[in-house]
Amino acid sequence: MRVLLTGHLGYIGTIMAPLLAEAGHEVVGLDSGLFEPCTFGEPPRQFPSIRKDIRDVTPSELEGFDAVLHLAGLSNDPLGNLNPNLTYEINHRASVHLAQCAKQSGVERFVFSSSCSTYGAAGDKILDESAEFNPVTPYGASKVFVERDVAKLASTNFSPTFLRNATAYGVSPRLRFDLVLNNLVAWAFTTGRVYIKSDGTPWRPIVHIQDISRAFLAVMEAPRDLVHNQAFNVGRSEENYQIRDLAEIVKDTVPGCRIEYAVDAGPDTRCYRADFSRISRTLPNFQPQWDARKGALELYEAYQKVDLRLEDFEGARYKRIDHIQGLLTSGRLDSTLRWQSADVESVLQPSITAAN
Repeated sequence: MRVLLTGHLGYIGTIMAPLLAEAGHEVVGLDSGLFEPCTFGEPPRQFPSIRKDIRDVTPSELEGFDAVLHLAGLSNDPLGNLNPNLTYEINHRASVHLAQCAKQSGVERFVFSSSCSTYGAAGDKILDESAEFNPVTPYGASKVFVERDVAKLASTNFSPTFLRNATAYGVSPRLRFDLVLNNLVAWAFTTGRVYIKSDGTPWRPIVHIQDISRAFLAVMEAPRDLVHNQAFNVGRSEENYQIRDLAEIVKDTVPGCRIEYAVDAGPDTRCYRADFSRISRTLPNFQPQWDARKGALELYEAYQKVDLRLEDFEGARYKRIDHIQGLLTSGRLDSTLRWQSADVESVLQPSITAAN
């Protein structure tokens, strides 16, 4: 299949693009390049790509693709809270616009990266895909709105699927440190403290970014009738953890560290557990390969390799919100998060096979 992967230069995209290519698909990326300087370790493999904001995509640019896999957007709660109106413009309205362009251009498959954060404040209940939405952030709400509006576009010629990913973790060339397991291991490695910013009680399902990528591949290759206009929680049912349980796993992984709670630590309203039986039942080709202990060890070894420092992962290079604020302050981005430089116009880059 010829596949357009939006957000291919981001945290998940730099892992998903090679996986799709290794499965025999032709991959073209679409990304505005906001986080290109934020490389962790070796640079990502490069692919032919369209350098463009998803708000500006036109139907003609999507002609000839069999599938659109949509990852791009403001990727976390702090960025979403920076300007909630922008979150809805980029994450919601631009995503619906992308789906409309895809349908108009004859793209048959559209796979959207949704989130279990749509369940929001759910307490101890284990939720399947029929559960009510209860998002507590603009990021979570934007995912709900995309699912609602793109589902209405489903037809005999346009088949959307919504993948509600658990909280992601794992090593990537565009590593994010604002994700719970990535963050806990980073604190433990750099300071000797597994630093918990909540009271440790919230529930959170987690999933490795390689397994998220495998889920997208499985959906894209699945018979249409199995996934048409359907939502799937992405993860493993045994990978629902309270934050304090993840802290214990990190403590067991990073030698000599101790668990410490922030002085003002309190409950987190984001608390949910998810049931992942539907995806494993419907898509037997989706076989997750990671768990929290294996992931914590992968992160620890990666941090050792680059000799990670506290000022690195808490600084603008890897902290998405600080990086964006730096681009705003310097004038490279305007207040709508659009580039101000002429060199970021839409271009098709040559395919280059790089290390990693």
